[in-house]
Amino acid sequence: MSSHAFTLILFSALMHALWNLLVKRSGDKTVFIWWMFVASGLLLNLLMPFLPGEFPTPSPRVLFLGLAGSVCFVLYHLFNGRAYRSGDLSLIYPLSQTSMLYVPFWGVALLGESLSPLGVAGILCIVAGAGCVQLRQLSLSEVLRPIRNLGDPTVQAALTAGFIYSLGAVVDKLGVSLYPPFCFTYLLVMFMFGLMSLNLLRPQYRGRIGAEWRRSRGLILLSGPIMMGSFLAFRFGLSLAPVSYAVPVRQSSLLIGVLIGIFFLGESCGRIRLFAALMILFGIVLIKLS
Repeated sequence: MSSHAFTLILFSALMHALWNLLVKRSGDKTVFIWWMFVASGLLLNLLMPFLPGEFPTPSPRVLFLGLAGSVCFVLYHLFNGRAYRSGDLSLIYPLSQTSMLYVPFWGVALLGESLSPLGVAGILCIVAGAGCVQLRQLSLSEVLRPIRNLGDPTVQAALTAGFIYSLGAVVDKLGVSLYPPFCFTYLLVMFMFGLMSLNLLRPQYRGRIGAEWRRSRGLILLSGPIMMGSFLAFRFGLSLAPVSYAVPVRQSSLLIGVLIGIFFLGESCGRIRLFAALMILFGIVLIKLS
């Protein structure tokens, strides 16, 4: 992976961790995420006049990829939310990150990417680190707990979320390979905004949009550039790097999230979280060296 792509993806991971922090501090999280897309979408539109050329007319294939990617990412959030509503964080979180297991396979099988032994070792280290972040204790029974609960609907929802995200990552890679990254990001954000707006038309959201604006106005305004930075940096980086490496490296957002929790939120850092963070860091270094 080139230094340019590596830097862009690390920056996107930082922005990703920051906008997740904003979501955590918001009130009505579904509505807040919709407001985040409003803010980032407005900023993307404000940048349009400064493009070096005209916005290229998307082909039917590009439009299909933009729509397919947006459906994947909206479904990812839907299944993830369903899993978290009634499942334990320590059980659900590692399962929702299983996309990292699928993405290298899709990259090699569908996109013709090749992985070095060092790169594979790096991916496995990041997967192991992500799986350990929310463990309650380092024991075989704790590691195998998700497998013992495969019949649980929350576990199934989390596994589905991880699988769907991996498909969205492949669609993302195809999109930025066929269309300028800024323009594909714009299409993706607009499609996702449209799908989430349809969701908020349901009766149970009546009155909640304005209420969340009044409660979290400052966070919403701050979220616009942060989400836009995350989306753009990742897709520019993805256009320069194999998706098999890009998605695992972006999981450095987990490491950044741990650091934010320790230094800014006063969270404790147990030995397991420290071990997991070091595993992720070691994996990222291996991928950079591959």
